[in-house]
Amino acid sequence: MAYPLIKILIVDDEPDILEILRYNLAKEGYHVLTAQNGEAGLELAKKELPDLIILDIMMPQTDGMELCRQLRDIPQFNNTIIVFLTARNESYSEIAGFEMGADDYITKPVKPRVFISRIKALLRRHTGKEETGIIQFGDLVINKEKYLVTKNDKELDLPKKEFEVLSLLSSKPGKLFTRNEIYTSIWGKQLIVGERTLDVYIRKLREKIGEDHIHTVKGVGYKFDF
Repeated sequence: MAYPLIKILIVDDEPDILEILRYNLAKEGYHVLTAQNGEAGLELAKKELPDLIILDIMMPQTDGMELCRQLRDIPQFNNTIIVFLTARNESYSEIAGFEMGADDYITKPVKPRVFISRIKALLRRHTGKEETGIIQFGDLVINKEKYLVTKNDKELDLPKKEFEVLSLLSSKPGKLFTRNEIYTSIWGKQLIVGERTLDVYIRKLREKIGEDHIHTVKGVGYKFDF
């Protein structure tokens, strides 16, 4: 069961999607608020100060992008988690969303179980829940203390830098890590490495753990998903 006092606001002009998301989040124990347009969403957000806000991008009048900008201009929402929900999958709209201040980007059609997992991961990341040193995503298990990764109970051969890249990305599922963030965290500011070095490590990791976990945001960086 999720934390009962966490408030989540969903702003979407499609009643069916609004109800599906509301139902699944409420079933997990969250206090769910809903609005069907940007203006109502902004007023409800200012009144209730939710912990997490889900915004549909393609809404009439005030769309999700504009609403996100308005929210980020209000100091009370500086640390609020904002997630974009949209049927659009063009890379430029995703990049624009992150630049506007979004924390994650979920495309329709939404699979409820995956959606709930993404929301929980975002809340874990922002509430600073203590890590155990072992992270599990289905049949993939990452043991940070032992520098050990297994998939389907079989140990994977990961050199130190591959493990460090995987460990960093998986430490905050759903978070977009820029290329500079990864380079600085893994190689440090002073060490000069080739521009495509990271791409090579990502390719090797995908070959070992599968293509589904590490996603590329073109021109920005990488993020880890379930």
